[in-house]
Amino acid sequence: MRVHPRHFWRHPEDVLTDHQLTPDLAGKIVIGGAFVGAHTLQRAKAVGIKGIVVGGMHDKDLRAVLGYDLGVAITGTEKIGFTLILTEGFGQIAMARKTFDLLRTMNGRKASISGATQIRAGVIRPEIIVSSPSDAVPDAVGIPGSAKEGVQPGAPVRIIREPYFGRIGHVASLPSDLTLIPTESLVRVMEIEFPDGTRALVPRANVELIEG
Repeated sequence: MRVHPRHFWRHPEDVLTDHQLTPDLAGKIVIGGAFVGAHTLQRAKAVGIKGIVVGGMHDKDLRAVLGYDLGVAITGTEKIGFTLILTEGFGQIAMARKTFDLLRTMNGRKASISGATQIRAGVIRPEIIVSSPSDAVPDAVGIPGSAKEGVQPGAPVRIIREPYFGRIGHVASLPSDLTLIPTESLVRVMEIEFPDGTRALVPRANVELIEG
């Protein structure tokens, strides 16, 4: 199989639609943006696409494709005709820019994809393995604010609670004092700067570090 992000998916916020899945994508892994719906997944099966990697989808669309509710045991081995990987989770959530850009650089390369997932003991995560020329081993990319170092200013993050759910930005500052939030709790917060330049104070518990 080959990775194939189409040229019109220029942004990780884009929605993958059925008319974009043309017959020339048969046998390929398609990289989308923020969302894929049930109708588009049915189109992927009809076209013969081998894999879709996208930011998110609605649980009702997954139920429509499977015909039943997904359990919490090992998943990713269901027989639906192709492999589906959600990089962010359920809902319409833009794929992390770093993930999106990295996958775009893999355009046309041979790849192997596995959607096997287990969230209990013995955690299993989905995998995308892409071939690389023997003379082109990429340099390691340092991630600011790694788990070992703790989150640092400049680290890329995603907000996982409303009112900014799903938004991606970077840590602008880490105020040391406790801050009163609308629930009247005093918590530690992060100041997050979004791509449009706006900033928000967000409880640290509502933020996850993007590593990858």
